[in-house]
Amino acid sequence: MVETSGLDMQARLEDLARKKEQARSAGTERAIEAQRAKGKLTARERLELLLDEGSFQELDALVRHHAYGSGLDHNRPYTDGVVTGFGTIDGRGVWVYSQDFTVIGGSLGEAHAAKIHKVQEHALKTGKPLIGLCDGGGARIQEGVVALNGFGGIFLRNTRASGVIPQISVILGPSAGGAVYSPALTDFVFMVQGTSHMYITGPDVVKTVTGEEVDHEQLGGAMTHATRSGVASFVAPDEKSCLEDVRYLLSFLPSNNIEEPPSMLSSDTTDRPCPELRELVPTRPNQPYDMKQLIAAVVDDGEYLEYFTHWAANLTCGFARIGGRVVGIVGNQPSVLAGVLNIDASEKGARFVRTCDAFNIPLVTFVDVPGFMPGTDQEFGGIIRHGAKLLYAYCEATVPRIQVVVRKAYGGAYLVMDSKSIGTDLSFAWPSAELAVMGPDGAVEIVHRRELAAAEDPLARRAELVAAYTERFSNPYIAAARGYVDEVIDPADTRAVLARNLEMLASKREDLPKRKHGNIPL
Repeated sequence: MVETSGLDMQARLEDLARKKEQARSAGTERAIEAQRAKGKLTARERLELLLDEGSFQELDALVRHHAYGSGLDHNRPYTDGVVTGFGTIDGRGVWVYSQDFTVIGGSLGEAHAAKIHKVQEHALKTGKPLIGLCDGGGARIQEGVVALNGFGGIFLRNTRASGVIPQISVILGPSAGGAVYSPALTDFVFMVQGTSHMYITGPDVVKTVTGEEVDHEQLGGAMTHATRSGVASFVAPDEKSCLEDVRYLLSFLPSNNIEEPPSMLSSDTTDRPCPELRELVPTRPNQPYDMKQLIAAVVDDGEYLEYFTHWAANLTCGFARIGGRVVGIVGNQPSVLAGVLNIDASEKGARFVRTCDAFNIPLVTFVDVPGFMPGTDQEFGGIIRHGAKLLYAYCEATVPRIQVVVRKAYGGAYLVMDSKSIGTDLSFAWPSAELAVMGPDGAVEIVHRRELAAAEDPLARRAELVAAYTERFSNPYIAAARGYVDEVIDPADTRAVLARNLEMLASKREDLPKRKHGNIPL
């Protein structure tokens, strides 16, 4: 009896090995060749690049669909077109799913969706990030409304996990129709140039309905979503670098909303002076400069991971470290549209501020803003409502917040950029800071309009009035006298000041009034 049992177990083990091998090679050779011809990796190759070597534990490898009578009875491959499980990135646990385009086109049916639901729930229960590698043909037509129900379950779980664990979507192929909404609900979206495509309706439908002719890349390619729609947070030239970027992003994020972001030791001393910053701001008030030079000077080792680099570039946002502590940085970019706030910049900033606040990342805001963008397109497009999103995000944030006024800080845009009046913890200003309702030229035109009209030499008188206004308001000392600025600092000391004050604010605790949720002006 013992010998028979042993033989029986051996046979069972061999059968198990065969099934697992079938799961690992579920895609047909033809489908895999087609995948490679497009410059794309397979679902499992992607996981190998993303995760620490040997750390992946697969779940549900032997799952198969149950859509009998749908026309797929003869085609029931293991995995059902998605590889799911968990592993580690730099030793930290993450939950993952990787859609497999070589198996039923990576389309989502009931079993496929159930596998994703399972890792979503595990990620939320264990407090670990969730990463989805998306490469699928959307809802499986043969399963009809059952497939749509599966998408709905994914969306519900995305929403419940929002602000609790980091959720990252990596688009590595097509993502169309209902499939696009899960990435849209997550915190960060990565795309690859040339092979990633996202759209609600494809080019053929667009042509049929509107008559417009557009190809896949123009309609939903990586650069379209990186520059125009504001959907792609990060863009990479190929899959390998894209997955490396995902790993890098995670180094700035905590595993969940209870933990602190991971700190790192740095050889870059916190009291390092930055004398080059004394020459950064031009003497002429309308001359541009690159805010990212300032950021690179003050952060550890000059490392700055910018968020939405190509969209709304008049506002720069990103992650860095100061004194080993992770910080979220927001700064007006004078080299693009003079750093003005417009609809896109307001949305970009609001999203970033809320993300940082959700995951306990302190905020540092560098201000050089001449105001909000004027024009009918902005007004009709809802700049009031969109600008209020950034205002709301800052007012709601409870993480440590530090403002540094570098140059222009005019009008309502100054207030929105995390001023003292909306709750920033500490505000510092460079001697070049200009805190005023508006710039000297505009102020003189309004306040002294009649005097200028009656002057014998309007140009000379105007120059005198502008000079007087500039002397009075184009400095930070009136604001400092009122306590709206805590200290006027030497630009060279900016890094040391930020490091010292971030350390002191690290123990900050603030509770918002009890409520179901606020009503952000969406």
